[in-house]
Amino acid sequence: MIRALIQEAVDAGARRWRACEVLGLSVRTVERWGANDDDGRHGPNHVPANKLSEVERQKAVDVMTSPEFRDCSPKQIVPALATRGEYIGSEPTLYRILHAHDMQHPRGRERAPVSRPREYVATAAMQVAAWDITYLRSLVRGVFFYLYLVEDVWSRMIIGWAVHEIESADLAAALIEKIRRETPGRDLKGWVLHADNGGPMKGATMLATLQRLGVVSSFSRPSVSDDNAYAESLFRTMKYRAKYPSTGFATVEDASLWVRDFVTWYNEEHQHSGIGYVPPAARHAGKDIAILAARRKTYEIARSKHPERWARHARTWSRPESVTLNQKVDHAADNNASIAA
Repeated sequence: MIRALIQEAVDAGARRWRACEVLGLSVRTVERWGANDDDGRHGPNHVPANKLSEVERQKAVDVMTSPEFRDCSPKQIVPALATRGEYIGSEPTLYRILHAHDMQHPRGRERAPVSRPREYVATAAMQVAAWDITYLRSLVRGVFFYLYLVEDVWSRMIIGWAVHEIESADLAAALIEKIRRETPGRDLKGWVLHADNGGPMKGATMLATLQRLGVVSSFSRPSVSDDNAYAESLFRTMKYRAKYPSTGFATVEDASLWVRDFVTWYNEEHQHSGIGYVPPAARHAGKDIAILAARRKTYEIARSKHPERWARHARTWSRPESVTLNQKVDHAADNNASIAA
């Protein structure tokens, strides 16, 4: 029954590890059951002789929640009690008691771990976007210009940019307004916009603008650049391009002119590896379908002329139909884990 439910969830598009997680199982556990459809978990057949009594467990809870120890972990509590000649249990035992009472949380001023940003899947242009601000060096040491840049995640097309002398939530909001005016239909309701935790990203003007336009805000975890990988990757492509002026820009106007030329090249000419080696603007407009079809035909003709040169099959020139922002890692898939039908 359990395996059937998991398979049903997988057939419906769910991740196998997520379906197992909902049922309180690991993928390895389900695999270990083999063809047995029943729940293979079994509880203990007897009560351990060394188990703490309810009175002892309550005493441990009272000690750990007392004003003296409520900000300490069991690893600190046990030695302190031992110094006094007291023993209420080992560290693992105290941790199990905390877990059983749902009290195993960060203590003191330690911050709770930040969960991974929500996963969003884009199947067409103007569904999910990522944006960020990067430094552009000037000719004066210690002085920088700031490039505001918004990228459509599905097509990788740069849909908005601006260069300014300062970082500002007002300027960021103005860029989003510009994108809205230039978007067919002028409606961004439901559009997901991902950013990091910088001041301009979470400024009052920016957040108010996004809320008014119906834009869904998404933010990276603090100090985790990988959560905004699409924007970071684009900046790397820009700054590692051979024509990038590593010495810096003389004025903000010079920087804007260079970025304008880069955006034109990137959108119209750059063969982007993440979208099938087609220009982002072509994918954004749906023209990549014809481009990839022409490539497949070229390969089919080449293979028909010299089939001996093709060890297996010809390159398919497939089109990535969806792109995921903040994709969770499926460790089971990485290990080629599978559940037999």
